[in-house]
Amino acid sequence: MVDTVIFDMDGLLINSEPLWGEAMEEVFAGLGVTMTPELAQRTTGLRTNEVVDYWQRYFGWEGPGNEQVTDDILDSVIGKILASATLQPGAEAVLEGFKRRGTRLGLASSSPVRVIEAALDRFQLTPYFAAVHSAEHEEWGKPHPAVYISCALKLEAQPFHCLAFEDSINGMVAAKAARMKAVVVPEAHNRTNPRYALADLQLASLEEFGEEHWTELSSW
Repeated sequence: MVDTVIFDMDGLLINSEPLWGEAMEEVFAGLGVTMTPELAQRTTGLRTNEVVDYWQRYFGWEGPGNEQVTDDILDSVIGKILASATLQPGAEAVLEGFKRRGTRLGLASSSPVRVIEAALDRFQLTPYFAAVHSAEHEEWGKPHPAVYISCALKLEAQPFHCLAFEDSINGMVAAKAARMKAVVVPEAHNRTNPRYALADLQLASLEEFGEEHWTELSSW
């Protein structure tokens, strides 16, 4: 039986994926590299340092080291989140619904702690979560299940008693590999990707999640 729910953050609760894309485009442009939205989809859900490593190998730019490029992207995206990010439709309602049920909630994100803290503070979401865990503390990021397993341990929950909410394929794979049930809310342009069939439930928006879904997902 499911008694614990763990959320991803970027792209799921907060409409920040476009801001990550903008930050990468701007920083990479300074390196003489053109990053398109189509290319950026390849690394959605990965940790920032893994994204930078991936594209450095792909483009082979010269200049600042990967650590500096990563820091520049993080500084940029935090500024953009504070200035213009919005909550995804239904995000606060679904959190409030679980709060009323007394369900334990956690957050498992690929973002570094400083980005998570800035985003949660910006929207006053911190009180909803009994545990917050960043993949920067793990040897491997999503699609490896470590971040979800560690978050479950912080919540004193067994992974197979957890339900994960995700928006990316890498995140969904991580949750399923941790033996959790998974609800996916993909971006509109990606909803027909056949790999999302791995999820237990696919929605177009968090606004669609209702009592009937929770009853079905939590009872088997």
